[in-house]
Amino acid sequence: MKVLAISGSLRAGSYNTALARAARELAPAGVEVELYDALAALPPYDADTDGDGEPVAVRELRRQIHDADALLFVTPEYNGSIPGVLKNAVDWASRPHRAAALSGKTVAVAGATPGQYGAIWAQQDLRRVLGIAGARVIEGELPVARAHDAFDEAGRLTDSAVADRLRRHLETLVIEAVPVPAAA
Repeated sequence: MKVLAISGSLRAGSYNTALARAARELAPAGVEVELYDALAALPPYDADTDGDGEPVAVRELRRQIHDADALLFVTPEYNGSIPGVLKNAVDWASRPHRAAALSGKTVAVAGATPGQYGAIWAQQDLRRVLGIAGARVIEGELPVARAHDAFDEAGRLTDSAVADRLRRHLETLVIEAVPVPAAA
């Protein structure tokens, strides 16, 4: 199984990107976590450039989402909500209507912030936006508050409680993403 992790932060020392990288190490056996790293390359959504002449960065985002069995979105919280670059990626991935890369895709949401709430508002907004875009968002968020205490200077997750919560969140994502066999 392949999970595509998308961090909503462009910052080089991002706690959210570090959390997405930690998911690679904490994923269940047999699960590969790939980190999407081209968020900054996506142009602002423009319906006039969507379709046959879509930008290359958009085509690649859609391909990577399509090829993944599930998605992990990790978001910072800017002004009480999701960052514009992440919303822009969701907008591109939600098109074309009824045939979008996000349509029916199983998704988990997480977030990290130096503040005390762990980007919980951003996660709630992201869950809503992804659901409207057609994704199957699993129950629960993964808030990482005081993220500066959960990671070392190299961006490695050092908080065992956060690591355990991330491991369980990924296990739930994988279980939810596995297709249920049809009844005979």
